[in-house]
Amino acid sequence: MLTALSDLNWLAVIAATIVFAVLGGVYFTAVVGKAYKVALGNENRELPKPGTIFIVGPLIASVLVVITTAILLRGLEINTVGEGIVFGLVVSIGYLVAQTLNIAINPNFPRPLLYTLINAPYFVVCTVLASIILTLWQ
Repeated sequence: MLTALSDLNWLAVIAATIVFAVLGGVYFTAVVGKAYKVALGNENRELPKPGTIFIVGPLIASVLVVITTAILLRGLEINTVGEGIVFGLVVSIGYLVAQTLNIAINPNFPRPLLYTLINAPYFVVCTVLASIILTLWQ
């Protein structure tokens, strides 16, 4: 399946990764910024200015999600937008949202359900949009 890397449309991968980055920036700062601080228990403290890892880390993670999505779409021979949407929903809910909840359920996350509810829409929307882009632009 790794030979599929050479068959990927890398422009589609870049476009889908940009969707993750732009939506993430807008969503986590402008839309849910305050609620996100509450979910992490940081509502009453001033956080340090984010470093390079704050930008580079999510970007690397997003490109890995997009590449994996592209490989699976190709391997499963998903060729229509409808199939791409279903695939995006299955992957985002079944893996990304479920794993987010699993990660958040530990003593370091004071509000794991809120944290998951805040992150879930981002993962679902981005993964579905990425699946659509990758399906249309194979």
